[in-house]
Amino acid sequence: MSHETCPSVKNVLLLDSDGKRVAVKYFSEDWPTNSAKENFEKVVFNKTQKTNARTEEIAMFENNIVLYKFVQDLHFFVTGGDYENELILATVLQAFFDSVGLLLRGNVDKKEALENLDLILLCIDEIVDGGIILETDPNVIAGKVASNSIDSGAPLSEQTLSQALATAREHLARSLLK
Repeated sequence: MSHETCPSVKNVLLLDSDGKRVAVKYFSEDWPTNSAKENFEKVVFNKTQKTNARTEEIAMFENNIVLYKFVQDLHFFVTGGDYENELILATVLQAFFDSVGLLLRGNVDKKEALENLDLILLCIDEIVDGGIILETDPNVIAGKVASNSIDSGAPLSEQTLSQALATAREHLARSLLK
């Protein structure tokens, strides 16, 4: 398939407020080594950290479009080629952001993210597989991740997703008002 017909994601990054990795997945050979990946993360982080990015922001780096959004001490990034439709990348970013919010029950910060790292990595897998976008509905993504977690006391089993979403929105609204 040509690039135009099938939008693809090159990476999904979740970094902390110091630019350190929380969860990252690459789907492109653009960064063949771990040091190339880390270098890209450093460049992206340094170029975006001055912004507040409470809403989606967009930046261009080395022929890539990077969409990003920050909450508390977490920085969410989605990268695609500069030929990609940024609205599609924005949808992926929002899906990642919202499903992580659901899975962490609105407590979206580094401590919670690290404690639930397996869920976040599963979450990325549900959204993008091999660079191809599979799903962008956060309720579907979080639901699949919750039902896949090996632990039968999965985070979402005792409350419905709609409650979780409401809680997440509340927490987010509160964190934005701080």
